[in-house]
Amino acid sequence: MTTDIKQIGERIKGLRDAVDLSPDEMAHRLEVDTDDYLQFETGEKDISVSFLQRIEREFNVDMGTLMFGTEPRMNAYFITRKDKGVSVERVSAYKYQSLTSGFTNNVAEIFVVTVEPKPMDTDFYQNIHAGQEFNMVLEGSMMLHINGKNMVLEEGDSIYFDSSLPHGMKALHNKPVKFLAVILYP
Repeated sequence: MTTDIKQIGERIKGLRDAVDLSPDEMAHRLEVDTDDYLQFETGEKDISVSFLQRIEREFNVDMGTLMFGTEPRMNAYFITRKDKGVSVERVSAYKYQSLTSGFTNNVAEIFVVTVEPKPMDTDFYQNIHAGQEFNMVLEGSMMLHINGKNMVLEEGDSIYFDSSLPHGMKALHNKPVKFLAVILYP
């Protein structure tokens, strides 16, 4: 199952309608500019995990529901079969495949993330979100940029870091990189 950024925007708009807020009120509650918020709703602007986490906390809505339109139902265990996790295509940066979308009340989000190669002079798409993050390269190589420092991770390498620091990834050697990302909530 694959979704895209426009579908996420539609779900965010649906949430706003459900809680009966104007775009200005919603933007204020989420601490973003109204114009930016409206671009999120229409899918014109890439939606970061940190923004989805903000919505999740503010409105008590599961991130899996926002990203994939699925309601988590399992609370004892949830199995994701190989290559069967629901996924979202991020317009400018990454493809996320959720491994936890069917589990309720997660204390972590776990994804297989794929980053397609881009020219090395392309700026890093940077993200900031609360908590901590663990990444382990499954296939390929990547340059990880954290708080102004670049590190190269090869297949099998892993890193654990404070995800409130600006961070982003690039695929190396003109090949996609696939890595496991575990986002732990504070």
